Amino acid sequence: MLDIDVEFRKGILFVRLFGVLDKNTVKKLEKEVLNLVKNIGIKNIVFNMQNLTSIDISGIKGIYSSYSFCKKNDGKSIMCGLKNPLVSHRIKNSRLSQYMFETSDEIGAINVINL
Repeated sequence: MLDIDVEFRKGILFVRLFGVLDKNTVKKLEKEVLNLVKNIGIKNIVFNMQNLTSIDISGIKGIYSSYSFCKKNDGKSIMCGLKNPLVSHRIKNSRLSQYMFETSDEIGAINVINL
C-alpha cells in the first residue's frame, strides 16, 4: 500500500511517500506525481521518504523518471528523510543518489534548491 501527500509550495513540489513503493504501487506514483511534473512543467521536486517502509527497482525507476523530467525543465530533484535502513540501502545500491541530491529533511532540500 502506498499513500502519497503532494504539496506545491514556493515553486517546489513536495511528495511525501508513506508505505511501500514497488511494482504493485508505482502506477500510483506515476499517476499522481509524474503527470503533474510532465503536464505542468514543474522544475523542482522533493521526495520525502521518511515514512517509506520499502522500495524495489520499480519504485526507484519511478523516482528516477521524475528526476529526468525535472532535469529537462532545468530543475532539481531531491530525496530527504532516508531513515529506514532498507530503503536507504536500496537507494544507495541503485546509485540513484548519484543523480539526485540528498538532504536530511525538507528544510535542507529548500536550501539546496535556493542555492
